[in-house]
Amino acid sequence: SSVIIGSNQAVVNEVDQDYCIEHDIRILRRISGGGAVYHDRGNLNYSLLQDKTDAPLSGRFLEPVVAALQALSVPAEVGKRKDLWLEGYKISGTASHVSLYRELHHGTLLYDTNLDALQQALAAENESPVRKATASVPSPVTNIRSYLAEKGAEAPGMNAFLEMFAAQLLLYYGENEIMELQAEALEAIGQLQKDKYTCRSWNYRL
Repeated sequence: SSVIIGSNQAVVNEVDQDYCIEHDIRILRRISGGGAVYHDRGNLNYSLLQDKTDAPLSGRFLEPVVAALQALSVPAEVGKRKDLWLEGYKISGTASHVSLYRELHHGTLLYDTNLDALQQALAAENESPVRKATASVPSPVTNIRSYLAEKGAEAPGMNAFLEMFAAQLLLYYGENEIMELQAEALEAIGQLQKDKYTCRSWNYRL
């Protein structure tokens, strides 16, 4: 499990560090903005990347995600902060990072997450917050799997849902197969993880 804070956030403002240490929850910082999120095996993550064009993704990157969810009996709606809601409960937060030539938009999907651990890990108690840091906006949350079960719909396990969700995205984009990352890309990712994303100087820089 892990807590991922936004690029401009401070760990002390967002995270119960004692709880995370006690429960072996890693604290990491991502390159994109936005608020802190909790990850475990019941949380699905999606990313959309493209070269910068005259038609940026920023205003429409959630369209394929919403379409895929609705095809799976999950009537998700886009919120004011480019998040996803399900009958008054948040199921997905998103964040973006735009460089000179590329843009990245990514988000979470609470499918079968431990919501008690989520609440505890993100319950920072800091009497002297870092005021220059971006603050998260707390929201009521729910799991997609719980919603499906309550509605009497099929509520498959995480792996099965992931396959179904991916299949719907392929349909949306008119593709018929999932590409796997090659060894060279995986090696570069591992090196970036080692050199940056596991370094205390990056994760605790605010």
